[in-house]
Amino acid sequence: MERTVLHIDCNNFFASVECIYNPKLKNVPMAVAGSTEARHGIILAKNELAKKFSVSTGEAIWEAKRKCPSLITVTPNFARYYKYSRLFKSICFEYSDRLESFGIDECWLDVTFNRKSPIEIAEAIRQRVKSELGLTVSIGISFNKIFAKLASDMKKPDAITVIPKDNFKEKIFPLPISDMIGAGKSTVKKLSDHYILTIGDVATANPEKLKRWLGKSGEYLWLYANGLDKSPVRRYDEISVVKSVSNGVTPYRDLVNDDDVKTLIYSLSEGVAMRLRIKDLICRTVSLHIRTSALEHFSFQCKFSGIVADGGEIAETAFRLYKENCKTDITLRSLSVCAADIVPYSECVQLDFCGAAEKSLRRESINRAVDNVRKKFGYGIVKRGILMQDVQLSDFNPKLTANTLPGSFR
Repeated sequence: MERTVLHIDCNNFFASVECIYNPKLKNVPMAVAGSTEARHGIILAKNELAKKFSVSTGEAIWEAKRKCPSLITVTPNFARYYKYSRLFKSICFEYSDRLESFGIDECWLDVTFNRKSPIEIAEAIRQRVKSELGLTVSIGISFNKIFAKLASDMKKPDAITVIPKDNFKEKIFPLPISDMIGAGKSTVKKLSDHYILTIGDVATANPEKLKRWLGKSGEYLWLYANGLDKSPVRRYDEISVVKSVSNGVTPYRDLVNDDDVKTLIYSLSEGVAMRLRIKDLICRTVSLHIRTSALEHFSFQCKFSGIVADGGEIAETAFRLYKENCKTDITLRSLSVCAADIVPYSECVQLDFCGAAEKSLRRESINRAVDNVRKKFGYGIVKRGILMQDVQLSDFNPKLTANTLPGSFR
């Protein structure tokens, strides 16, 4: 039996949820946007009326208001969005337990073994989401996940698009490369330098050359373009493999000296380490990603000699990367700390003859005790001394509790 995959995408999700709570917003150009005071002043979502003024997601509020002076902006309310996300996915779940989330407002659904036709299922979901939740969705139907996602993007809002296996080239090949999953700005630029501009160009290119230009991602892009994606739609309760844990932020002001950078790195590293420990993971690599006040991006990474889930060690390594690679007069707008090369704690037992393992276990015991206190009384109840220097730069961690792990939408 040929596989059938649906990709269901809620239209203008954040904005649509806000319009449910305030129906007056439906009749005016509006957008959900971050705080300009907190320097998060970008458009997160917009309604159809704002879209007609070419307001786009990701642009600054001042740019959006220059296009649409009457634009009304609303502060995001993520508790509402998570509530509607669960409700939306619970409807989808009634048609298949092969439901894989792809963000808060979209998911794949494998309906291969459902007795109803894919069109019937898609239409039922579309109508139910509209009548029960007041949201509209765009649904793509195809024989793999990549093309189902492409199909859902082809017609919006409130639409169903099918890309069949027998003539997918007619619909897919003329599209620009940027429409395909895995093709970011850097990839598109590299391929355009070789006169590869469309998905069809990728499909007919030499896969060895693509791999030479782009690495492993070049090989994946060639497979995707040719309809050879075989990745399964995971069950809703299947735990995906964690490849990295990161924590990043744009603080309320630029980081102008080493003390600023060090304080924020320690703050972010504590959150990374605690999330590793909650999931019983450890890392072998730490990376630091920075953005300067001139909006230039840089990344640096370093491997540990052992295995780590300690905020102090992660922070010291990240700060050393900063000192070794950045100019002294550099001003930073944002940064993030990432732990990679992740493995389960239970699989790693390090033996030595110098007492390092004993120190590591003692530090692990202390960290676990601190984690338990934070879970019970709140994350900020215990802090490192360095984080007491600047409160504004020390409070960029999630409210980590015992239920930090994402729960079921059911």
